[in-house]
Amino acid sequence: MPPPPPKKKNLLKSFMGNGKDALQQVGTKQRHGGGGGGLPRLSASSKALVLLPLLLLAFIFLFVYPKEFELQAMLSACGPAAAEPAAVRKPEFRLLIGVLTRADLYERRHLLRMVYGLQLASPGGLAAHVDVRFVFCRLYKDDQRVLVPLEILAHGDVIVLDGCEENLNGGKTYTFLSAVAALYADEPYDYVMKADDDIFLRLPQLVGSLGGMPREDMYYGATIPCDSMDPFREYMAGMAYALSWDLVQWIATSDVARNHSVGTEDMLTGLWLRIGGKGKNRFNAKPAIHDYLNPVPVDQCEHEFMPTTIGVHRLKSNPRWAEALKYFNFTAGLQPSKFYKID
Repeated sequence: MPPPPPKKKNLLKSFMGNGKDALQQVGTKQRHGGGGGGLPRLSASSKALVLLPLLLLAFIFLFVYPKEFELQAMLSACGPAAAEPAAVRKPEFRLLIGVLTRADLYERRHLLRMVYGLQLASPGGLAAHVDVRFVFCRLYKDDQRVLVPLEILAHGDVIVLDGCEENLNGGKTYTFLSAVAALYADEPYDYVMKADDDIFLRLPQLVGSLGGMPREDMYYGATIPCDSMDPFREYMAGMAYALSWDLVQWIATSDVARNHSVGTEDMLTGLWLRIGGKGKNRFNAKPAIHDYLNPVPVDQCEHEFMPTTIGVHRLKSNPRWAEALKYFNFTAGLQPSKFYKID
C-alpha cells in the first residue's frame, strides 16, 4: 500500500510564529541591557581603532605643531651656514665741506658733483662721514629761482644763504660759518671746511690727513705766506681750510667775527682766531695742498702734482681739471663697452 502524502505546512502560521520568537529574543536582549537603541555593542578592538586616530591628531596639535619653527631651524642648521652680514664701519669723524660758489655756475657744480660723488661712492669707502654742500647767497635772477630749485630737487646739496650778497669778501664766509652752526646744531660735524669751487680735493687723502687731528680748537690748511711753513705766523689760505666744530660755534656767536666780517675772507678768519685767542691746535697741510703750477710760477704755493697731493687749487678751466684728473688716474674704473669708444 503506498505511503500517505506529507501534510502541507501553514506558511503564514510559521512566519508569524517565527516573528514572535524574534520579538521575544529582542525583548530579552533589551531586558539584559544589550543592543541599546538597536545598535550593536562595540568590541574593545573596535574602540581602539576609533580612538587611535583621535589620539594621533591630538599629539600632532599639542606637541608637533608648536615646534614647527624649531624643527625648521634644526633643518636649516643642517644645511650650509648662511653668510653673516658685513659689519658696518663706524665713521671716525664727520666732515662738512662747504664749496662757496655762485648760482650761475651750473656747469662747475655738475663737474664737482661728479668728482666728489665718485669718491664718496668708491668701493672701499671713506673712514669718515663726508658731506659736500654748494653754498651761495640769495638768488637774484628769475632763471636762478627756477634752475636752482631743480638742482635742490635732484641733488639736495645746496645751501642758499640769506643776508649776504654774492661777494666772497663781502661777509659770505662769516655768513656761511654762522649759518652752519645753526643749521646743524642738532647733528654737528667734527670739522667744517670752507673750500673754493676751483680746488680739487682728494677725499681719501683729506680724510686720512684729518684723522689724527684734535677735535677741538683746531685750525687746518695751507699756510700763508707761501714761503712759510709756520701755521702760527699768519693764516690759512682760502682755497680750503678746516675748523673744528667748537670754533664754528664760537664764530657764530662772537662779536669779534661779527664786527670784522667784511674784507679778505681767509685773512679775516685768521684775525678772528688771533683776537679771540682761538685755534691753538694749528696744522699746516703744505705741500699736499697747493696751487696749480703755471708755466711761469707766480709764488711758492704752486708746484707740480704729487702722489701725496690732497688738494689742487686754481683749476680755472676744464682743460686744467682734465689734466689734474688724468694725472690722478681718476677714470680708471671705466669699463670697455660697445656704447662708447674713447681713444
